[in-house]
Amino acid sequence: MTTVFSKTDLSKTIKTVFTRQRQHARQMALTTAQHRIERITRIKTWVMAHQLDIQQAMYDDFRKPSAEVMIGELMSLYAEIKYTSQRLRQWMKPQRLPTPLSLIGTTSYLHHEPKGNVLIIAPWNYPFVLTIRPLVSAIAAGNVVMIKPSELTPHTAALIKRMITDLFPPEEVAVFDGDAEVAQALLELPFNHIFFTGSPAIGRVVMAAAAKHLASVTLELGGKSPAIVDESANIGQAAEQLAWGKFLNNGQTCIAPDYLLVHQSIKEPFVKAFGEAVRKMYSPTNDTVEASDSYARIVNKRHFERIRALVNDAVAKGAVVTLGGKMNADQNFIEPTLLDKVTDDMGIMQEEIFGPVLPLCTYTNLDEALQRINQREKPLALYIHSRNRNNTQYILDRTSAGDTVINDTLLQFGNVELPFGGVNNSGLGKSNGYFSFQEFSNQRGVMQRNFGTMKFIYPPYTDKVKKLINFIVKHL
Repeated sequence: MTTVFSKTDLSKTIKTVFTRQRQHARQMALTTAQHRIERITRIKTWVMAHQLDIQQAMYDDFRKPSAEVMIGELMSLYAEIKYTSQRLRQWMKPQRLPTPLSLIGTTSYLHHEPKGNVLIIAPWNYPFVLTIRPLVSAIAAGNVVMIKPSELTPHTAALIKRMITDLFPPEEVAVFDGDAEVAQALLELPFNHIFFTGSPAIGRVVMAAAAKHLASVTLELGGKSPAIVDESANIGQAAEQLAWGKFLNNGQTCIAPDYLLVHQSIKEPFVKAFGEAVRKMYSPTNDTVEASDSYARIVNKRHFERIRALVNDAVAKGAVVTLGGKMNADQNFIEPTLLDKVTDDMGIMQEEIFGPVLPLCTYTNLDEALQRINQREKPLALYIHSRNRNNTQYILDRTSAGDTVINDTLLQFGNVELPFGGVNNSGLGKSNGYFSFQEFSNQRGVMQRNFGTMKFIYPPYTDKVKKLINFIVKHL
């Protein structure tokens, strides 16, 4: 259950824990790699012992299938823990840097130090992994952490609070669950770094709050991620991958394809293949999708009504439902839906859908498709389905996105070697593996004089000194 505080008690409690963490931060900064790995291992051990509890919590929140909990939540978390634990000792070592000839006699290195007090504000769509993965990285970097899970997934939030209480003293890691009032109270505090996952609109609020304290931020946001399917694409494969990428977690995925740009010449076979892919995944025995135990639900009534309004607006303006369209408000159920004949004046093409509805647009040449992409904010993800390398490179050279996947979908989040994150409106900063460790660290440059001196350029600036300075500058 969500903890309820009076406004005065809430603020006082949060400030008390924050102060304790700030006092403890220096001790955490001195922890060794082994100390940090031990803490990270605690997390993995707890999660492995409570997998069924985690699955049940998310089923209770929005009927997320247990397989999707394993795929979307735990698989990438385990990979992150393993990768970080194996490499943390190396990451924490001073990194020797080159010395320019003009500074001969010195050595320089890079020292990663923790930023200190960290706040993690987590979303509801992947409520466990998008809380615990950044926590792993924050601990690896030696920080103290306060966590605000989403109130829209209360069962998962309660489980996260139980887990953190079991594993850590509050001066190291603490959880405050609740609504926007809790988030507001937290954002008033002078954190050193804030890691936020959510919408661009709330991201701006977080960034404004951080600016008051000159805190650094990582903003993992979203936007309308396009998927291009050109005339050379393997149509069946592209249809399957896009259907999976779109309807996983009921479309409530920040990197889900948000609209399709399909070459006019392959539109009809693609639509047919897409419908067949949906049938195989969610109604293989010809039962309704609503009866499928592999299909999640919209998280709550408000989001259900928002998506339904987007579809109704599009249809009223001329869009055509070519697949799905069935909805059940009692279950927050929306069938996998494909919309044709969409135009940019429709709301569904102006905001992130975050649900199982996919608009389809056609194009006749790549420049036409790229114009539609580039007139919007830079997306979190861009998907390209093509067997033409020239087309693929042409698209890459003329677009900007947080990440790009060619001939698949969603896989970028699971690759710990790859930086994950947006650009501008779709996010600031990167996560995954070493990139997360860097995000939670201050990269401190250290220089040491070993021999020699620079006093030959000290004042007074005689002609001889000036001549020497000019010589050095000329030969840099």
